Parts: sequence; C-alpha cells; structure tokens
Amino acid sequence: MSENCIFCGIVAGAIPSTRVAETDRAIAFMDINPGTPGHLLVVPREHSTDLREAAPEDLTAATLLAQSLVSRVIDRLDADGANLLSCIGAEAWQSVFHTHLHVIPRYKDDPLQLPWHPTPGDLEEINATAAKLT
Repeated sequence: MSENCIFCGIVAGAIPSTRVAETDRAIAFMDINPGTPGHLLVVPREHSTDLREAAPEDLTAATLLAQSLVSRVIDRLDADGANLLSCIGAEAWQSVFHTHLHVIPRYKDDPLQLPWHPTPGDLEEINATAAKLT
C-alpha cells in the first residue's frame, strides 16, 4: 500500500467508492470522471505503479475481473461494445499511478473520442520497428 495513492485508499476503504465487484486480488469501482455511462476502473489490491511493476498474479486477477465486467456492461447496460484501456505514464494519459484498467462501455452515438485516429502507416517503418522488438 502506498500512503499517497488514492487507489490504495479506495482499496483500504479509507476513500469512498462505488464498488461493483471484487476478488481477493482486485477490485472494480465506478470511475468518478466517466468517459461514458458505466465507465469502471479495475485495480489490483496491491500497489504497483503500472502494469510493468504489477505482480503477474495481480495483473491476471485484474484482467480476469475486467473481462467479466466487459460482458456485464455489454449485457446489462446495453452497450454496443467496450474499450479496455491501460495508461502507462503521464504522456499516455495515466493520472493515478497505481496499476489500473479502464473498462469503458461504448454506445453507438456516445461522444467519447480517444485522441488516436488510425491511419495507414509506412510499411518500411513498421517493419523496422518490429525488428527492434523481436
């Protein structure tokens, strides 16, 4: 547990939240700044800054809980789909530095737009980048 982490405070029950699901290793609660109705956050109970630091067991537990919540938001909220998002670092929109997954229900006409708009990339650059990663 990190003393100054809002999500650790939520896990401990010291900071109020609207919990919707929990396991022995992860909890899910409503995002108070939702992108769409039903936007949830799933966090491991143990503190880690982001998924690079998370224990494999914690990341697995959070991912499996997020998976079940994707089905719930589609079935129970009549969502047309969902985004599962993990932000790693401030430049990637991470604002709370405790590993978490966003489960964001998507609706046909919802106003949420992420900043990325896919456009075809340069195949040579894609292949050169892939070579660095293999």
